[in-house]
Amino acid sequence: MRLTALFFVLALPAMAKPVADIVVLGEVHDNPDAHLGQAAALQDLRPTAVVFEMLTAEQAARADADRTQIAAAWEASGWGDFPIYAPVFEAMGDARIVGAAAPRDAIQRVYSDGAAALFGEDAARFGLDEPLPDSQQETRMQLQFEAHCEAMPFAMMAGMVSVQRYRDAVFARAALEALETYGPPVAVIAGNGHARTDWGVPAKIARAAPDVTTYAIGFVEEDAGLPFNEVRIVPPAERDDPCKSLTSN
Repeated sequence: MRLTALFFVLALPAMAKPVADIVVLGEVHDNPDAHLGQAAALQDLRPTAVVFEMLTAEQAARADADRTQIAAAWEASGWGDFPIYAPVFEAMGDARIVGAAAPRDAIQRVYSDGAAALFGEDAARFGLDEPLPDSQQETRMQLQFEAHCEAMPFAMMAGMVSVQRYRDAVFARAALEALETYGPPVAVIAGNGHARTDWGVPAKIARAAPDVTTYAIGFVEEDAGLPFNEVRIVPPAERDDPCKSLTSN
């Protein structure tokens, strides 16, 4: 009932079929209504596979092989809050579960070795071998600075931008591999920052496979003008101030 009510309130048109080869469904991670919106989109899309930012390849393979293990695989991922993601899995139908999360040790190595070196021989295909334009680098560092409550030195944000570029490329590669294996359409579940069309997963796919079509939907709490193909507004989640623990003395 809540899912139906939410989509009635949003009063937005359903996606055309087929909307694209790969559809990226962004989210605010802790917002239950964002996940209900993703679930409704999946029911409309009926993807062959769903790529998750949150699960490693091994965790996803476990969940895909035995759907009774989905909650356990999710718990192993460390993301928590499985109940608010459960509607996404319930809406998948027979779609295959694909994991795109990089292991923690790999993420740590990005800081020391760089995104291109860690990604491997396909780094150039996804643009990881090139520095960002100065203006984009500065913008992305500022966004990371604000996202981390301005509680860390600004210079450290360069490493976080490298990690974000690496993760976007990993998600894009996983989506392309799923498309090749299972056919279209493929869905990607990831944070709104990864779903943006200017430098997120859609941009990486466009760089690596120009003939593959993408469509990005941002499920957001307010329309802040971020670049998506479509924006769907969801009610703001109730949450404590995320910066309080980092900025309080």
